[in-house]
Amino acid sequence: MKTTLDLPDDLLIEAKTLAARRKTTLKSIVEQALRREIRPPAEMENPDPEKFEVGPLGLLVLRRRPGAKPITHEDVRRLQDECDEEDFQRAMNLREGHDLPA
Repeated sequence: MKTTLDLPDDLLIEAKTLAARRKTTLKSIVEQALRREIRPPAEMENPDPEKFEVGPLGLLVLRRRPGAKPITHEDVRRLQDECDEEDFQRAMNLREGHDLPA
């Protein structure tokens, strides 16, 4: 079934960016988000119960390993920055190789 959504520009841009990073479609991102919102946490699909658990908001979270140090916001920010830099470098290399329009 088709429908029309009126979304704020910033949210649409973030959703499209996420879809591109995940190499999927905006439709898939919206569908997954709605399913997470509607489905009770107990019904959340868990691809690997040894690595993940369903958190209080119904989202998958990593299981803590005994003895492992907690992950800080700084750790997450550093990993995001590294991924962003890798994505940027890959895009620049593609552009220099003329695989992308200038």
